[in-house]
Amino acid sequence: MGLPPGDTKEQPLRSVVSVLEASGTKYAVIGGVAMQLYSQEPRTTLDIDLAVAKYDQIPSSALMKAGFVHEGRHPHSDNWRAPGSAPREQRTAIQFSSEDVGIELAVSRARTIDAGGFQLRLATAGDLLVLKLAAAEEPRRRPSKRRQDLLDIITLAEEHPSAALAVPQLRERIERLSSNLLKLGLTRGPER
Repeated sequence: MGLPPGDTKEQPLRSVVSVLEASGTKYAVIGGVAMQLYSQEPRTTLDIDLAVAKYDQIPSSALMKAGFVHEGRHPHSDNWRAPGSAPREQRTAIQFSSEDVGIELAVSRARTIDAGGFQLRLATAGDLLVLKLAAAEEPRRRPSKRRQDLLDIITLAEEHPSAALAVPQLRERIERLSSNLLKLGLTRGPER
């Protein structure tokens, strides 16, 4: 478990966590990075997903002072880009989620872990399961994202069975998601 050696997100993760900790911002690492930290199997991700209880708790001034660039807010995320001199698309995307299903609980219950030489606050496996279910069940998300969320749910349930037992009707929800996403894939054809 943990970030793979040489992961390109490690330095941006260290930087954003440093800003959040210095500003006293309560947060939780979620998404693909959290999956990397919870799973025995390799998991790739292009961005860093963080949860905060309220968007107005994001320390925008401190992030900008540290070189992060604000790229705008969307319905489910406040988007930033890691500092650096590389072209924009080569710098890691940072996405804050807030004010959504299970976010506030995930932030309040996050636990501090050692992520390989630095500390960060990680959502519990149970809270990550709840967040992944909400994302996978969101019909407006791209089918490819929803499929990845489903795979993450299955991985978490297999590797953290006690967390899975605490999620009501998990098996039924996984079966329904699998069926719906398979049908969706068959009716839309391959994604490009």
